[in-house]
Amino acid sequence: MKKSSIFGLIVIAIAIAVIISVYSSTSSYGNFNDAKQTTSELKVVGRLNKQKELHYDAVKDANYFSFYMRDTVGNECKVVFTGTKPEDFERSEQIVLTGKMIGNEFHASNILMKCPSKYTQDKLETKEYKAKQASI
Repeated sequence: MKKSSIFGLIVIAIAIAVIISVYSSTSSYGNFNDAKQTTSELKVVGRLNKQKELHYDAVKDANYFSFYMRDTVGNECKVVFTGTKPEDFERSEQIVLTGKMIGNEFHASNILMKCPSKYTQDKLETKEYKAKQASI
């Protein structure tokens, strides 16, 4: 075989490996029932349950925030986020959580909020917040 053919095959193999690794690291969408049945990270879309209490005490633990959310199917679950409470969290129209179930709680590693913009009518503003990693 020619060197150019071998080089082309190597480039194609590397491209396939990169595509597979990127695809396998992305999490898929589901609901809280799906999250209970899997051990991998899952994205859950839902709305904040404003009737239940938000728990955030910056003096006691600034990296613990919990709340209740309903997914698109109507299942409600307690969500724990190891980070500070996002700004204007109560105003969010829709929340996309990335995380996994631990016991009966959904532990979010990432929160993406869609909030109404305060500057223009009928437009949504998107904000993303990442959880803090625990140091051991």
